Amino acid sequence: MKITAIPQLYRNLKRWREILKVLRRYGLADWLSQHRRLPFRNAFKDRGGVPLAKYSREQRVRMALTELGPTFIKLGQILAGRPDLVGAELGDELKKLRGDVHADSIETVRQTLRDELGESYQQHFQSIDPNPLATASIGQVHRATLNDGRKVVLKVQRHGIEHTIRQDIEVLGGLAQLAERVDTFAAWAPAEIVGQLAPMITRELDFGRERQNLDHFADMLSESKHAVTVPRPIKHLCARRVLVMDELDGQPLAQYVNLSSANAKIAASTGSQTGRETGISPDTASATTDSSKSDWAQTERAKTKKQLSETIANVYLTMLFDHGLFHADPHSGNLYVLKDGSLGILDFGMTGRIGETLRETIEEMLVAISGGDQNRLTRLIRRIGNPPPTLDDSALSIDVAEFVGTFGRQNLGEFDLTGALNELSEILHAHAIKLPNQSALLLKMLISLEGTLRELDASFDSLDVVKTFMRKTMVRRMSPQRRLRQARRIYLEAENFMETAPDELLSLVQQARRGEVRVNLEHQRLGPSVNRLVLGLMASAVFLGSSVMLAMKVPPLFFADTMVLGMQDLSVMGIAGITGSVTVMMWLLIAINRSGHLTRDNDN
Repeated sequence: MKITAIPQLYRNLKRWREILKVLRRYGLADWLSQHRRLPFRNAFKDRGGVPLAKYSREQRVRMALTELGPTFIKLGQILAGRPDLVGAELGDELKKLRGDVHADSIETVRQTLRDELGESYQQHFQSIDPNPLATASIGQVHRATLNDGRKVVLKVQRHGIEHTIRQDIEVLGGLAQLAERVDTFAAWAPAEIVGQLAPMITRELDFGRERQNLDHFADMLSESKHAVTVPRPIKHLCARRVLVMDELDGQPLAQYVNLSSANAKIAASTGSQTGRETGISPDTASATTDSSKSDWAQTERAKTKKQLSETIANVYLTMLFDHGLFHADPHSGNLYVLKDGSLGILDFGMTGRIGETLRETIEEMLVAISGGDQNRLTRLIRRIGNPPPTLDDSALSIDVAEFVGTFGRQNLGEFDLTGALNELSEILHAHAIKLPNQSALLLKMLISLEGTLRELDASFDSLDVVKTFMRKTMVRRMSPQRRLRQARRIYLEAENFMETAPDELLSLVQQARRGEVRVNLEHQRLGPSVNRLVLGLMASAVFLGSSVMLAMKVPPLFFADTMVLGMQDLSVMGIAGITGSVTVMMWLLIAINRSGHLTRDNDN
């Protein structure tokens, strides 16, 4: 550990103890779950009295993150969208994490408003609902009414959450450094992962970013041919910890779908009741009124769901393929059905952006999957991800070939997009191929989008829409305008290279003349081997020195006056040295044998 990290460790000592206590508890429970005959296997229990050993490992991870608090809940929610890191099974379990926590009092909320907007903030509001509309790990939402009668929603950051999150991120950084020293964890580069995820968490602390995203997406989607509404922020009432925006007049998509199902059942039952009241025979009423009402309700419901599915799919694919900027969390709680039947989108705290090169690579991957080209898909996976140096290319090719064989030849109406994305995530996870943040956000968005469309249960094929966009993008890629932009970019890069290359080459020649050229060599994982070599040499030296002591009869001596079993005048220091050196040599042999590198036959 670096000396500069000592003040940080001391500052967060209390939090370190809390985190290690929880990790130790769940870690021991995980170990006990693997030994069913131990009498104290059920020693650790949850708050309901259920032994932790009876839960699955994925459930214990989720429970531990929940117990560790808001920062770890948010971390788990982010990792839920990174199946390339945690695997599809753990990712599905982490999706169950909820940030619902005890809400701050209305007095605390008013104090935050006073700190951010000034003492006179009340003159802008006619009323603020003291009961929160929703609570999460970072903020909570309240309904409010402005003085001009405008209905708005207040999003206020929770008191003290910024300090807690920054403290936990420091602790996470320390835990990642410790994990780097364990070979099993070091292969996943935990410090690098924490370095990628920490900015995603801290970025959500600044509501100013979300305000900018609201404006940007509202302008971008206003040009869409589909009716989409994004709430506009009230800019003069927004601050770093406060976000005020228009209230969407509608209901969440999940609630709307459930209500539609309930209305269909009510319509059917109402039709049956009407038949009885009019005196028509039960058989006739059942055959006419009941049937027609039920059929009409089901038809309207199916029609509405299909329209919503088409709108959602087209809007998100337009974001992706036309703008390269997308809303990264399209679950049914963030999608609203407004009273006029249009679509509303909420929560722009997490957005993703992909460049033209990445977008074209994704398009090529879709073409390779649909065309069954496993070799090209393997190359694209290596290009888009960050493969480890120890990647087994042949094993990756086999897995990709099986993937293409499963999903590349499915009929258009039968294609399982969620299954394909989860299977691809499992391949990345199995081969330790890490995706860049934006690629991982895109994967998360597609999986969440497909899940939302499945909730609608409409007779709608999302892959058909994807192929429609693919045809458009292929035409756009072949357009003269794109070719001109590409040629201009290549020309500018070549011009810059031709300008800088002579100076760089001349500088290198001058450094060589002055003898300043140096070659730095960095070893990888040679530390344990070097330590064993040094320890073996020291043991050999001690053995030789001890042998000389025995031969020279260096005092103090065993059996100086009498002979025992043919032994006399044995040097005590010599005996001790030989015993110690032989013990060290035996320990080295056992350690080398366990590592699997004792003979030539097990070099692999």
